[in-house]
Amino acid sequence: MKKVWLISTVLAASLMAGNIGFKEAPHAERVMPEAGKILSFNKAIEHAGKCVVNISAKKRVRQNIPQAFMDPFFREFFNMPFGQMMPRERVQRSLGSGVIVTSDGYIITNNHVIDGADEVHVTLPGSSKDYMAKVIGNDPKTDIAVIKIDAKDLPTIMLGDSDELKTGDLVFAIGNPFGVGESVSQGIISALGKDSVGINQYENFIQTDAAINPGNSGGALVDSRGALIGINSAIITRSGANNGIGFAIPVNMVKRVALQLIEHGKVEYGYLGVSISELTHDLQKIYKNKEGAVILDVDKNTPAQKAGLKRGDLVIRVNGTPVKDASDLKNAIGAIPPGKDVELTFERNKKIKTVKVTLAKFPENRLKVTGNKGFVDGLTLQNITPQIRKQIGIPDDIKGVIVSEVKPESKADKAGFMPGDIIIQIEDTMIKNVSDVQQAMKKYTGSKRIYINRRGMIRILVVD
Repeated sequence: MKKVWLISTVLAASLMAGNIGFKEAPHAERVMPEAGKILSFNKAIEHAGKCVVNISAKKRVRQNIPQAFMDPFFREFFNMPFGQMMPRERVQRSLGSGVIVTSDGYIITNNHVIDGADEVHVTLPGSSKDYMAKVIGNDPKTDIAVIKIDAKDLPTIMLGDSDELKTGDLVFAIGNPFGVGESVSQGIISALGKDSVGINQYENFIQTDAAINPGNSGGALVDSRGALIGINSAIITRSGANNGIGFAIPVNMVKRVALQLIEHGKVEYGYLGVSISELTHDLQKIYKNKEGAVILDVDKNTPAQKAGLKRGDLVIRVNGTPVKDASDLKNAIGAIPPGKDVELTFERNKKIKTVKVTLAKFPENRLKVTGNKGFVDGLTLQNITPQIRKQIGIPDDIKGVIVSEVKPESKADKAGFMPGDIIIQIEDTMIKNVSDVQQAMKKYTGSKRIYINRRGMIRILVVD
């Protein structure tokens, strides 16, 4: 027993001495706030609170009344006097918040707060006066809108720089939750650069655990100085209330969009003309660079086609700024006005190339396309005959071979192939028939990129 006790004592002493290599935290002193003083951020955010307004939007909705209810028999059956008319119109009301950015009444809010509203009313903090607001412009792609009230000498919020934010920064959400009036909640920045959330078309969210509830939309997210760093936009919740996951649109994006809305009434986005995908784990072994956006398709008569970009190109920089993923490329191009030149750096066949592209105006009917995963055996391929083309409704300009069968539980099935997929290209080889597929598979060694058309959307897969 003494021997065992001795060994344990030596081991404990070694651990305490740090001989094993554990990094010990230095001693920290616990302190109390200075006597007679209260720790408070009241002064820091007091002015910001005066710049956040309450917004009430009204929308008149026409009701479709079944024709049968207009028949006298049904009106009598439901005890509706002939003199009583059924309501054909109802009013939807929504509550939200907004942030005053100019002393003459320009206010930034969320598009979804005022979208489709017939009337927008604004009340200032600490006042019961009602202002009728005019919608200056709105942008559904970023969920930003600008409204204006007829007022002067209003308090205006100080704008911060969202590019300087750090995870863990203390923040405050100011708004009108559940219509109870001005309210402040406190938290930290939980994450930055959140995209693929599925809320907006252009996403670069600040995630925070500061309580954001219905009615907070369009309100201010400020730092501990009271400077605006974001516009509160959405929450992820199962109950309808805050669960500690809220999202705000970063102020730098807000500034860019709001200025265009004020000056032009709309936002114009740069357009490259490509469909893009994330650089998945399977695709990483194809390229030298391990970050970027893979081009899946290049539309005809677009800036990308004119510049010579091709399927399979991996875009890694825009004007010298690194592109980490597909969202990075989309946001970078969208932030550049149409008609401007942009320098793209990309990898093609393991070589780095640079090209200048003049961006066009973003077409309103542009489809969002993404791709995924890998390729394995288990497919039955078939040439596209005129009968198949007519039966399935394949447009004449789509060439390739169709996947007629995917063996259940096969590797191809698990990889995500579906009957009806059209293989249109393998690496640099365009596919017109099954023979082209066989030749391409022999021509290229190692991992190969397979491009398919699935119900009008281009996807990319990898064949080992």
